[in-house]
Amino acid sequence: MTTAVRFTLEELADRAPGNSVEVRVPPAGAVQAVAGPRHTRGTPPNVVETDPDTWLGLATGVVAWADAVADGRVHASGERSDISHLLPLTVERRAVPGRSGDPRPPEARG
Repeated sequence: MTTAVRFTLEELADRAPGNSVEVRVPPAGAVQAVAGPRHTRGTPPNVVETDPDTWLGLATGVVAWADAVADGRVHASGERSDISHLLPLTVERRAVPGRSGDPRPPEARG
């Protein structure tokens, strides 16, 4: 589970680069993301914190942001802490050069 949390946190940081929001999923990891004002010391002004199960639910779309916040499973503080527009972290399907995406052999594609 820790590997999945770290991977999805890195994916969030890649998709929304910046330093204005700190997303914490203790004890698995934390990242800074979202463009905007950067903090340099102390507690950042925009923090999202949740547990690993809830984070993975948000990242995969199994858990809705609004529900997790309302239930107290996500603690979000600061003007920029609503990262619901970045979730879920859907996987983009990329074409592989030379492949059509059809698993059947060429002669069976007709």
